[in-house]
Amino acid sequence: MTFVIELLVSFFLVTGAFFAMAGSLGTFRLPDFFSRLHGPTKSTTLGVGGMAIASAIYFSFHGEGVSFHEVLITLFLFITAPVSAHFLAKAALHRQMRRHSDDSEAPYQRTE
Repeated sequence: MTFVIELLVSFFLVTGAFFAMAGSLGTFRLPDFFSRLHGPTKSTTLGVGGMAIASAIYFSFHGEGVSFHEVLITLFLFITAPVSAHFLAKAALHRQMRRHSDDSEAPYQRTE
């Protein structure tokens, strides 16, 4: 592999890892359901997508070409994550879940 391909694969891996980590932290740290919904659907989708693109680039230059499985996984991920987030948000609205207000204490905050 050339240096440029290795640099491109490294860029997508590091970027994907950053987005996956940010999405995971967002899921843990955000105060209510609607805010937490953005972590796994936005950031983590970009993270896994970046890692899948890095894998596709690596194996297209290392093997016989772009794997059809990697393209399908990436396409499936980018289609299903927003749809599932939409269904979860509609179910939460239907159940009339409350949003976090500034006056109430978030469940993860410490009391001093």
